[in-house]
Amino acid sequence: MIPADPAEREAMAGEYVLGTLDAATARDFERAMERDPALREAVARWEAQLAPLQALAAPEAPPPDLWSRIERTLGRGDAPQPVAARPALWDRIWRGWALGATAVAAGLATLLVLRPAPEAPGMMTVLLTQRDQPAWIVEADRGGALRLASLNPQPIPPDRVMQLWALPQGATAPTSLGLIPPEGRLTVTPRTIRPEPGMLIEITLEPPGGSPTGRPTGPILFIGRLAPARGT
Repeated sequence: MIPADPAEREAMAGEYVLGTLDAATARDFERAMERDPALREAVARWEAQLAPLQALAAPEAPPPDLWSRIERTLGRGDAPQPVAARPALWDRIWRGWALGATAVAAGLATLLVLRPAPEAPGMMTVLLTQRDQPAWIVEADRGGALRLASLNPQPIPPDRVMQLWALPQGATAPTSLGLIPPEGRLTVTPRTIRPEPGMLIEITLEPPGGSPTGRPTGPILFIGRLAPARGT
């Protein structure tokens, strides 16, 4: 059944794009889209919103032994034929502030499925706006490095900069991870803390040069919590 509540319909459209609906529900949803322009528009919005995530995974050629491993797993002699399928970008979608980012992050590892295992991220999160819109993605690898990338660039005042912070669970104050360059990408390996599940990641608006106190002084623009990536 397709819900009548607008919020529930929007959430289901997101789950359809993310590939988390079960097969029967997905078929019902597709049939409903054929006669419901509003559902089609909702799907188009989600696809446009989530498309930038695919740019975070660099193109990788499948390993040479991929088909042989699939054949062994399936116990068949013929390589399976590719089938059309909607890519599962996220594993779940939750509404809410930091809790939403935590759940979203757990499934984003599917974007990196073709990367060699040692390079797969250990943890991930999506930083959300106050309107629960995905704006940044953060990957934390097993070596302790954090990689930040913008999903939806937004202008900031010319006399302000964005600063990245991390707050481990139990800590009393966040640690600065540096200023975010104008191009919206940053890679940093914190010296005094190590990425861990539940760590709060946030971006604040600060004066030129960053916070003068070593603590956030401006408003929090984006926030999320690191969560283990599936398969790590």
